[in-house]
Amino acid sequence: MRLLIMGAPGAGKGTQAALIKNEYKIAHISTGDMFRYHMSNNTPLGIEAHKYIDHGNLVPDELTIQMVYERLQEDDLANGFLLDGFPRNLNQAVALDDILKKLNIKLDCVLNITVDDNLLINRITGRRTCTKCGASYHVVSNKPKVEGICDVCGSTLVQRKDDTEETIKTRLDVYYKQTKPVLDYYEKTGIVKNVFGIGNIDEIFNNVKDVLGEIK
Repeated sequence: MRLLIMGAPGAGKGTQAALIKNEYKIAHISTGDMFRYHMSNNTPLGIEAHKYIDHGNLVPDELTIQMVYERLQEDDLANGFLLDGFPRNLNQAVALDDILKKLNIKLDCVLNITVDDNLLINRITGRRTCTKCGASYHVVSNKPKVEGICDVCGSTLVQRKDDTEETIKTRLDVYYKQTKPVLDYYEKTGIVKNVFGIGNIDEIFNNVKDVLGEIK
């Protein structure tokens, strides 16, 4: 099974990606993981990426595309893979098509986790994280026993700087301008499957499994 997972910031894409990886025993290919691997191991691609990141610049598409190309040729992909965080724009989507053709690989499904924008904003702005152990809470759906205090270790809960309404609206704007066209691109191929990211994690994952069961 060869999948691409998409969704707006806060849609729960990362959570579902981890569940899919474990359920179907496929490789989870995350661009973030790839960058960390190459930079921590000082590979030629990692050294090149450092030049941009150290100066606060975005890594060029060509560099990211090359990392994906190399990753898709590794031995752990026998059962399939789940691409997460790539492609982020149309240029990368077209490049991915070229890569898959070269490697004689067919993408089976683009799984899109959909959530209403207002719900996304409420979901993200309500998140609170423990300053010590990293445990996560929500002011509405997952409250700590004592307001502002972690149930696990008793440390203070805080709102991350990037979890403000202003920040999430900016991230959504970027998503719709850059990544939403990628979804439109794949819609034309008929392989996009939408799953509503509403409900608890297990309910959403059951819907994901129903969708993926159709493509086996």
